[in-house]
Amino acid sequence: MPIDAEKALAAEPRTSRIGWDHKDVQLYHLGIGAGARPGSADPAVDPGELRYTLESRLQVLPSFATVAGAGTGMAGLASPGIDVDLAAVLHGGQSVRVHRPIPVKGDAVQTSKVAAVYDKGKAAVLVLRTEAADDDGPLWTNDSEIFVRGEGGFGGERGPSGRTARPATAPRHVVERPVRPDQALLYRLSGDWNPLHADPEFAARAGFDRPILHGLCTYGMTLKAVTDTLLDGDASRVRAYRARFAGVVFPGETLRIRMWTAEHEVRVEVSAVERDDAVVLGDTFVEHS
Repeated sequence: MPIDAEKALAAEPRTSRIGWDHKDVQLYHLGIGAGARPGSADPAVDPGELRYTLESRLQVLPSFATVAGAGTGMAGLASPGIDVDLAAVLHGGQSVRVHRPIPVKGDAVQTSKVAAVYDKGKAAVLVLRTEAADDDGPLWTNDSEIFVRGEGGFGGERGPSGRTARPATAPRHVVERPVRPDQALLYRLSGDWNPLHADPEFAARAGFDRPILHGLCTYGMTLKAVTDTLLDGDASRVRAYRARFAGVVFPGETLRIRMWTAEHEVRVEVSAVERDDAVVLGDTFVEHS
């Protein structure tokens, strides 16, 4: 079998040392749309944007953990017991939990492993977990849910569905965020060099008429919108964030971000305005203080 669940789960974690500084954080924030606040008379110098772009005022959005060290733990696909065709791989979901605010400059030890393997019948789902810690203790835990088409049916545990019904009430807030035509070209400089997001010929071979936006870029743009709208722009209030990737986004489109609030939690749904509100992020939750 291309996937040997028992072997994959028993494999020793992979460990690496990573580092970042203010330039990495600023580049990431620019890649998810910082410095272009809708409705601002001069967004590049808007105080609300400078906290993402100016080193003397800088904070770090927790979603930065998905690119710190230029990766989200996808090295788990090379673990013992995993031998799959990358063309059959889809990024199905992402979660991050921060144990304390991420520093603007840091060095950490990052440990990656296969945390779970689920059998969905026609597909397998791998949960690739990446944990980072520095000298002061744990920083974050990242889980990437990876669907591998055609690799199910091996008799394993089916695992949780992760899907919840959309709230029956109207959202408390609805905001729109434009995706710049060059957004994917900028975002990929944070470490995801997949040509699907830049090369029209490669995108055509994958079945798209043009390059698509990184799902993790949509993920970051959404967290920034929630932080700015409901958390007074204070990234340190975010405790955890998870989302299911439900569809693609094309550069140049507009994200419509719906938010429902509960105590210490925001439920979110994101859709593409120009494609009849096609959902692109579902089952999305932000936990906060």
